[in-house]
Amino acid sequence: MVYEERNVWTTLIVSIITMTAYVIVILQNASGGPLTDVDWFPIMLWTIGISIGATIILSILWGLFAGAKDPDGVGRSDERDRDINRMGSGVEQSFIVIAGLGVIVLCAVGADVFWIANTMFAGFAVATVIGGIARVIAYRRGLV
Repeated sequence: MVYEERNVWTTLIVSIITMTAYVIVILQNASGGPLTDVDWFPIMLWTIGISIGATIILSILWGLFAGAKDPDGVGRSDERDRDINRMGSGVEQSFIVIAGLGVIVLCAVGADVFWIANTMFAGFAVATVIGGIARVIAYRRGLV
């Protein structure tokens, strides 16, 4: 597994785990009441911070283990990696645009800030996961 693919897998794994944890914590804090009453902002910030930190730490650790097996190929990337990254970024941008349009609609109808912020947050998360899946498929099956 090449360096870039390891980083894609790391981001994908951490994103799925942290977003699942975020949803669980929000639902637990709601305790059956309205979600808009939850103090979501610190939970969201912690989720973002933990996600970034965990991705960095996991990437470093995975890189160390991979480097022990193949010291020459640890940080190499080539044209294929750049093409796959470009394709994955395009997929991600599509989902971010969809989330942005959802946010605009929510603002237009006067939705609570909870729904506006969480729509954008979910959009970023979905974009990361779908973009990661698209990259993994491209690494496994190749670009068409």
